[in-house]
Amino acid sequence: MEGHSLALSLYIHVPFCLRKCHYCDFVSYPYDPEAAGRYREALLQEMALYRERLTPEERRLKTVFIGGGTPTCLPASTLEDILRASRRYFHWLPEVEVTVEANPGTVDGEKLAVLRRAGVNRLSLGVQACQEHLLKLLGRIHTFEQAVEAVKLARRAGFDNLGVDLIFGIPGQTQDQWRSCLEKVLELHPEHISTYSLMIEEGTPLAEAVDEGRVTPCDEELELAMYRQAIHTLTARGYEHYEISSFARPGYRCRHNLTCWQNRTYLGLGPAAHSYRGNVRYYNVGSLPEYRARVRKGELPVEGREQITPSIAMGETVFLGLRLLEGVDLEAFASRFGRRLEDVYGERLERLCRQGLVEISSGHLRLTGRGLPLANRVFAEFV
Repeated sequence: MEGHSLALSLYIHVPFCLRKCHYCDFVSYPYDPEAAGRYREALLQEMALYRERLTPEERRLKTVFIGGGTPTCLPASTLEDILRASRRYFHWLPEVEVTVEANPGTVDGEKLAVLRRAGVNRLSLGVQACQEHLLKLLGRIHTFEQAVEAVKLARRAGFDNLGVDLIFGIPGQTQDQWRSCLEKVLELHPEHISTYSLMIEEGTPLAEAVDEGRVTPCDEELELAMYRQAIHTLTARGYEHYEISSFARPGYRCRHNLTCWQNRTYLGLGPAAHSYRGNVRYYNVGSLPEYRARVRKGELPVEGREQITPSIAMGETVFLGLRLLEGVDLEAFASRFGRRLEDVYGERLERLCRQGLVEISSGHLRLTGRGLPLANRVFAEFV
């Protein structure tokens, strides 16, 4: 992959859900067939606009990630059109990783077979919890039995790279329930497991329930115990803990996410999608009508942008890289920025090392075991 230094990682945002989860603050809208048709038309127009603006070398794709929202609430034919268009307007490299996020309850055997034939080689399944009362509290539309069935259907459709997303620290969730959920998911033999601590975001129904006293947030010590439980259970079963929230069987790390954690170039398409190219970070309008109106006029639907200075880029490269268990490659940092990381952040590094939160070992700056659960405190030093 190093030979494709200018190749892009492409993210496509599908802003529809059958129903928004109670904890979600992402840009998404209730699924409507007419709105989805207009979205598809505008998305393909945005792809065409980028084809005109990018060089053939820049149009090469090393990863494609279709996320949301719930991409699989779209009809199979629409998803197939989007995938075909991404191949037509860009160029998939032979080893391209193509991921689609899917939710149980929105997939069947036929849809999964269409995705696999269209070139999708990685499926990311949003399971989130294994107990029905927790799924209900989160506002999920599926049962755990449907999640198990979705895995079986995906395997039948030919998917041999399957990821499962889980959430811990859910109000009312016990340590035993979390341990049981990990064991149930391990029985499905996914290649990748992500375990996320529940974030209660302002403006969501879950935050409102907490504010009104109808729901009590998870205790911080219990949440930490659940995180440690995930590390212990999954690594003992042969998964590599390669990023704060991510565990993979050898050879199955998510290459698209690695692009982001290594602070490399990516292009985002669709309403509210973010991009990082040419030392500029920018994001699209979130309104569907405005998004469609812009691209129909031949304009990129960009709402805002930020110039990334070398100082900002260095800080972001450090705190994003520290999400990885192997940490930040000191030689790669010096090659990229022309300065040694130790020279840029000497005083901060010394303090964090004294506190036992980071260490420099084998040419990498990484979080220690003590620093891992305190990662946000470390990241704040580089923002």
